[in-house]
Amino acid sequence: MKKNYIIAIDGPSASGKSTVAYKLAKKLNIIYVDSGSFYRGITWYALKNNYSLNDSELFTKKVFNENWNFFMENNQIIFSINGFIPFKELRTKEVRESVALVAKLKSVRDFVVSNLRKCATFGSLVIEGRDIGSVVFPQTPYKFYLDADIKERALRRYNELENIGDNEKADEILKSLNKRDSIDINRINDPLIVTSDAIIIDSTDLTLDQVIEIIYHAVKNK
Repeated sequence: MKKNYIIAIDGPSASGKSTVAYKLAKKLNIIYVDSGSFYRGITWYALKNNYSLNDSELFTKKVFNENWNFFMENNQIIFSINGFIPFKELRTKEVRESVALVAKLKSVRDFVVSNLRKCATFGSLVIEGRDIGSVVFPQTPYKFYLDADIKERALRRYNELENIGDNEKADEILKSLNKRDSIDINRINDPLIVTSDAIIIDSTDLTLDQVIEIIYHAVKNK
């Protein structure tokens, strides 16, 4: 595996994609890309400037004309907007609840997909999202679809939020995940799908380390 390669990990919200992809990248000593952070960054900037979240043309005229800079730091692709690097701003409830509405816009998806593909110039990647294997890097032989029972996903999200001091109710999280799943699966532009050549991993009863080992060995075996 001397040539650069792409490991695509897709799946619904709270299926564990981010943590798995991050730790797998560490294990393989390659670059981690959180595609969701790109969409959250766009959403945060739109909310910050009180832009309409359903006006595709407005994003093209305003948001994408700002100074976006994508770069690598600690083997992870991050970005700045007009020199500011958003981090905790991307994890607010307002952004979480709005990002699916923004991510379904064609202009937004085109902008993100274009910049995600450019990330390959940095080297080999572990990149997670919802259309990485189907749209962004459809030619990669390393495709995985990570899923879990929705109640388990809701519990994981609940624990994640509790750890950062966000006391959101469990039933609200479950409702939010159901809504997000529906938007992602049914959107017109690049919906969440399982490609025919993806390895499906149900992580409901698996530990984080077990999931990482499954993907690690599948990649090595190829």
